[in-house]
Amino acid sequence: MPTQEQARNLALRLHGLSGGTAILRKAAARELARYDPLDANELIDHLITLARSGWEPATHILSAFVAALGMEAAQIPYAEELRRLAQIQSLPTVADLFAEGPARQQLNAGAAAKADAQVFTQSLGHLKQQARLTRDPDVLSRLVTVSNPAVVRNALLNPRLTEPLVVRMAARRPARPEPLVEIWKSSRWSARHAVRRALVFNPYLPPEVGSKIVPLLNATDLAELASDTSVHPSLREQATRLLAQGPLGG
Repeated sequence: MPTQEQARNLALRLHGLSGGTAILRKAAARELARYDPLDANELIDHLITLARSGWEPATHILSAFVAALGMEAAQIPYAEELRRLAQIQSLPTVADLFAEGPARQQLNAGAAAKADAQVFTQSLGHLKQQARLTRDPDVLSRLVTVSNPAVVRNALLNPRLTEPLVVRMAARRPARPEPLVEIWKSSRWSARHAVRRALVFNPYLPPEVGSKIVPLLNATDLAELASDTSVHPSLREQATRLLAQGPLGG
């Protein structure tokens, strides 16, 4: 079983890794794949504990590890076993990372597509290209309301997109889950605290994604989330457990 000291050494090593968010996430997936599933759960538990204590290297890499569990699961041979084993190991904060089920609120896919069609008459290909390339902030503001995830994915790459607009996208209600997941997958935007907060408090976000954001929140956000009855119950319970471990930041 990995010790907390080994987790510290790993955090220090990856903290110094050059490259962007995606590179760090893939490195985290490779590290998890090196361990057997029981040890991988222990490692994640140590990293959560270190991050909640406020140790900066752990807070930096924790986001990469929790994101890897979702975005790089194909690179982790036993990813689907981790939740069951974490429950057996009595590691609830690790088991919490694998929440399942539908979002607290849901927007019918047909209704969303109909709403898009009433506002946008261009082809999907045109909308995707426009979302990525437009220089007009008003056009971009309209395009980010599209429910099609491919359009949103391209809008997130637009260099003229601003954090306030992404926060509005992440907080939009009602919403389909797919555009919200695209925001979470965006290396450029998912590291922003305001974006994470908007996503996790959105009742239309699938809990499997929300559960990987909750450990990255600070104590103030966790306390608010724990008492927010509009979000998925599993996220409230997760926030309550993490609060007991102490703050991550202010």
